[in-house]
Amino acid sequence: MALNALLMCRHQQSLKVLATAFDEFDIDHQVCGSAHETIELITQGRYSALVLDFDLPGAALAARIARMTPSHRRPVIFAMIGATTAVAATFQAGANFVLYKPLVFEQIIRSLRAGRGFMQPDRRRSARQKMEALVYLQFGAASLPAMVLDLNEQGMSLQVPEPLPPVQSVPFRFVLPGTSHIVEGSGDMIWADDSGRIGMLYSQLTATSRKHLNNWLTKRSPGKRNKSGIPSRSERVRPGHSPS
Repeated sequence: MALNALLMCRHQQSLKVLATAFDEFDIDHQVCGSAHETIELITQGRYSALVLDFDLPGAALAARIARMTPSHRRPVIFAMIGATTAVAATFQAGANFVLYKPLVFEQIIRSLRAGRGFMQPDRRRSARQKMEALVYLQFGAASLPAMVLDLNEQGMSLQVPEPLPPVQSVPFRFVLPGTSHIVEGSGDMIWADDSGRIGMLYSQLTATSRKHLNNWLTKRSPGKRNKSGIPSRSERVRPGHSPS
């Protein structure tokens, strides 16, 4: 099935950047300028992705309505937020990913790459490796410890001591389990929940970190067994899940 997206946005420069990014993934897109029109379209049709400008009236309502559609045609929701947007409200309304304004092409590409797997029910996304490792997030002079829950070549999910505000380009570092290799770089927070779980996409990794991470993931990829002989994730029966 071809992928398509519905964009609720009136800002022409933002629409231009979004259109270019969606074209990179061969995702057709349609633009509407109001929540009323958006709600009508998502209840009548089927969209792989929904981009909502949360500075427009009714965006939160449109997100909640989209989350109420049947699971087989529920879109992945991207929330565009500005400096004055209450990010907690976007996640409470059902947004899966956050796009920070002013929109940057590279940021949208990273978010679409992460979200595209959820847009195709029959296609598995990049396998995430379950793990537990201590990671340090750097906020200025302060270092915040957190726990890595799982990760892949694009990003990772973390458990932090308390919910965080929206942040971009957060420096981090952690040691890959079973090795002495340090992975360090920076990432953008693209989703969060009230329990302190956050999702981050890498915005930058050092060349050495990228090499060590790819090697670590390759050794644990489907079809391979680790040294202990424990079956890989692909050899076990596990329930699938989607953004919530």
